[in-house]
Amino acid sequence: MPEASLNNIALLIDADNASHHGIDPVLTVLAELGQVNIRRAYGNWAKPALANWNKITHRFGLQPMQQFDLTRGKNATDMAMTIDAIDLLNAGKVDGFGIMSSDSDFTPLVTRLRQDGLLVYGFGSAKAPEAFRTACTRFIDVDQLIRTASSDDSSNTKNGGNDRKIDDELIELLGGAWKAASRDDDGFARLHEVGQIAGNRSSFDVRNHGFKRLSDLVRAASDNFALERQDDGQLYVKRLR
Repeated sequence: MPEASLNNIALLIDADNASHHGIDPVLTVLAELGQVNIRRAYGNWAKPALANWNKITHRFGLQPMQQFDLTRGKNATDMAMTIDAIDLLNAGKVDGFGIMSSDSDFTPLVTRLRQDGLLVYGFGSAKAPEAFRTACTRFIDVDQLIRTASSDDSSNTKNGGNDRKIDDELIELLGGAWKAASRDDDGFARLHEVGQIAGNRSSFDVRNHGFKRLSDLVRAASDNFALERQDDGQLYVKRLR
């Protein structure tokens, strides 16, 4: 890919509300969108709780953004991140954002960024507030992302790990997306289109369920879906029940 065509992505990290263990897989996910040229981690670096973040700033090219605790019970980090994100938006040089936090206070920021047509990936815990998760283009459970990466490193891929969750709600989401997609006479729809529709309807991402690809998830749900590669080389999916 030519250098000029690469998107410019900004990763803003709320170090007070994010795990340093997730930085490597988070950067890997954001590489799908473009080059992560802006990498900022916000917090009061004098706090012992941020010592682990402090140790990896140089390794991952993170710019530490010092935020002093000026008032007890008030978090200056959220405000600083929001101001910087809006400044980057107004400068017009950023094509997408990664927000690494589980704090619902960032929901209005994410909504504002998306209104300008920017992709916003949220990275946080599974317990992050629903409002924040659904506001993001994609919200990815960092703990699950770490588990999936660890499973791959251990070559534990025969059964795909033990954390893969295919519940009825997920089946219905994919089934609804398949129903809304264009289908051929045999009822097959392009898998890519089904994934796009599912993503537009929610912050759905296969990595939250322990899978690296949508095709892997569909294969694991073979009681409900059939998957086949057709003559055009693309994968197609059909709901069975």
